[in-house]
Amino acid sequence: MGNTLINIGQLSRQLQSRLTPIYGDGEAKAMVRLIFHSLKGWNLTDMVIHADNPVSEYLVEKCDDIVARLLEHEPIQYILGETYFYGMNLKVNRSTLIPRPETEELVDMIVKENNDIKDLSILDIGTGSGAIAIALSRNLPFSQVSAIDISSEAIVTAKENAENLHAKIDFNEDDVFKYEPETNAFDIIVSNPPYIDNSEKADMESNVLDYEPHSALFVPDDNPLVYYTRIAEIALNALKKYGKLYFEINPHHAYDLKTYLEKENFTEVSIVKDTYGKDRFIKCCKPF
Repeated sequence: MGNTLINIGQLSRQLQSRLTPIYGDGEAKAMVRLIFHSLKGWNLTDMVIHADNPVSEYLVEKCDDIVARLLEHEPIQYILGETYFYGMNLKVNRSTLIPRPETEELVDMIVKENNDIKDLSILDIGTGSGAIAIALSRNLPFSQVSAIDISSEAIVTAKENAENLHAKIDFNEDDVFKYEPETNAFDIIVSNPPYIDNSEKADMESNVLDYEPHSALFVPDDNPLVYYTRIAEIALNALKKYGKLYFEINPHHAYDLKTYLEKENFTEVSIVKDTYGKDRFIKCCKPF
């Protein structure tokens, strides 16, 4: 780009025109707004107000770098090092998944169903960036939230997010297949574990496949419920009487998981659809 005589309005249009062929017009516009918000702290109104301001060489170079990475399909959340989730700005990096809108729906369901109960004890299994744990901590009154993840790098990021957002959470590095929490310790256990079948990789976008941590995404085709069955086993022991278990799930395996949970005597097992009408969540209660 190199021409320092352009202004903010011209720069934003140039960035958009480079991104539109890959991302489409709407997405390109949104990306340009995110870039300016990250680099300058501006919203759309600020961009309009400053449209005639000349741009610095530094800003041109930073924008060039970001666009070059976007043209390689690197997720903008990793490039900027942050994402927006349930009203919070979260740090993310390649050791954590980028939280999805569906996961906001999971949080919203838990908050709406439990926000009249104080002092809930909650466990988030496979916390990643800490998105679910922090959102629940901030939105359920006086809740005590614990969270585990097998990735030490993810735990570092989650702790940083909790600190930035003034959420008090007990984070621990732990392997779900070895984890043994106390009996009757939690009112709620929630998990968004790896659930994409290996065979689904062929249909996935390169921005996910090439950049996001595979250990947080994929499960073997011959054992797609491996995490759910283990977490259900933990829940049978660690949930209090009438405790609740919430999962984000792969729609392909919704009924198999429901059948399994019923076989294990969980009660009120129900599949919940997401905004797009897909079977995306399962909730149930500990056997009496």
